[in-house]
Amino acid sequence: MSKKVTDVVADLAAPIVNELGLELVDIEYVKEGKNWFLRVFIDSDDGVDIEECGIVSERLSEKLDPLDPIPHNYFLEVSSPGAERPLKKEADFQKAIGKHVNIKTYEPIDGEKVFEGILESFDGKTVTVTVTIKTRKKQVEIPYEKVAGARLAVIFG
Repeated sequence: MSKKVTDVVADLAAPIVNELGLELVDIEYVKEGKNWFLRVFIDSDDGVDIEECGIVSERLSEKLDPLDPIPHNYFLEVSSPGAERPLKKEADFQKAIGKHVNIKTYEPIDGEKVFEGILESFDGKTVTVTVTIKTRKKQVEIPYEKVAGARLAVIFG
């Protein structure tokens, strides 16, 4: 198969979640131990419940079965991305402005590769985060192409 499994699944899942008024957040296809897992993460502004996850799982299974893009047994899991949802697309960064985030970069910026703080702005090229170092606040500008991973971060305390 020329397309990656996650791309095939995204093509099948997108119309299903859109029809339900939900958002397709992410798709993972991973091996854990001897088992393979196909994880589909969905969300909405109001969150998602177990019933919505079940509907997406059932409809997606119906689409996957005849195509059979995965040659071996796997577990299909459909769930919410949780409180620390990943920021994958530019729109995710836009929605996260003003929220607490954790960003990892491919290479150091000001000697650091992990930044946690408030996402101040995103213009499509630069992610600006206010981080607190001891008691001092500092704005860090991170080139978007250097972002290795980003997610919302929950603050405990």
